[in-house]
Amino acid sequence: MTLKLIFASALAVLASTVLAQQGTQHQALKGPIDDTALTWATPKWGKEDRAGSANHTLNSANIAKALATIKQNKAITIGKHYHSEAPGFGPRKWNMWIPGTPTGGPFGKNALLYHDELVTTQIGQIQTQFDGPGHIGVNTSKGPMFYNGMISWDAYEKGPGDQVVGMGPLGVEHVGDLGFVCRLVVLDAVAYRKSQGKISAAAEMLPVPKQPGDIGIITADDLQAMVKAQGLKEIGSGDCVALHTGQGNTWGATRYKSMNSEQRAAARAIFADGEPGYGISACRYMASRDIALTMGDTSANDAQPGNEEMGYAVPCHTELQTRLGIWNLENVDTETLVKAGVKEGAFIWAPLKIIGATGSPGNPMVLY
Repeated sequence: MTLKLIFASALAVLASTVLAQQGTQHQALKGPIDDTALTWATPKWGKEDRAGSANHTLNSANIAKALATIKQNKAITIGKHYHSEAPGFGPRKWNMWIPGTPTGGPFGKNALLYHDELVTTQIGQIQTQFDGPGHIGVNTSKGPMFYNGMISWDAYEKGPGDQVVGMGPLGVEHVGDLGFVCRLVVLDAVAYRKSQGKISAAAEMLPVPKQPGDIGIITADDLQAMVKAQGLKEIGSGDCVALHTGQGNTWGATRYKSMNSEQRAAARAIFADGEPGYGISACRYMASRDIALTMGDTSANDAQPGNEEMGYAVPCHTELQTRLGIWNLENVDTETLVKAGVKEGAFIWAPLKIIGATGSPGNPMVLY
């Protein structure tokens, strides 16, 4: 075979491979498929929207409502610590080094030195973490579908070698452009279950639910009962809702740095066992109230492995985030809020503008 024929044959094989790859790009991934997602209505913010519920921040009435909750002129930060021994979902890991020790210097007559840090991590999805538009999707016959009907195959920003380097229109920076200023409602599920006599007075956290009806699942009825019991105005449009289950106490911001490695390992074991949290009815209720953000002190904020409807994987995630663009903030230090007696306040925070990222770390501020 001549070199010319060999070259032509190689090109034909390459072309067929590329076409085959292009043909599979718009197919579903192997595993469960839910094509009902393909018929979801356009989110309230419009077909071209990329920021979802962060759009509530554009409403000056929501900002006024948030600021009106400030009575004592005090502030609390509610981010957790970022550290290699802190809990992380599955294989997620925080790794940090200080290169150079010091990294640079000394320079000049003043003998200046400096340190940098080198971090390798799933930066948008570790410790206190914000779920952005590109994080949660639904596998459909047309491919993985994310917020506002975007198929991820069509969204990716590509770099050299066709490697994916970002989520394109699903990047978290679109939410970061607006951020959140909202009335924060803090719901203490531990105190609520104690008032019902369903956990002991000494209990610090709700149990991990295993099946429907377990007390670690917070339903829509529970949510409304807590609002009433705490003497709060009903959850409304543009509000942010934080659920305190107590599970996050195991690596709370007030105690984490004083914990030894064994205690931190025990906290990771509890973290990995499942979590109390929102039931799907609670999430649908909050959606009906047009809230801006769900948050809580656990890894997902959904009750799991038990929820009100079994067989679904963290259903609040797809119901609120993928379907409606109502975002979620996880591993928040609600313990500090509860200890300070904060039932509502002004929540102020924005995700980092990391172009193409699935989420963001952060340390939100609550004024009360």
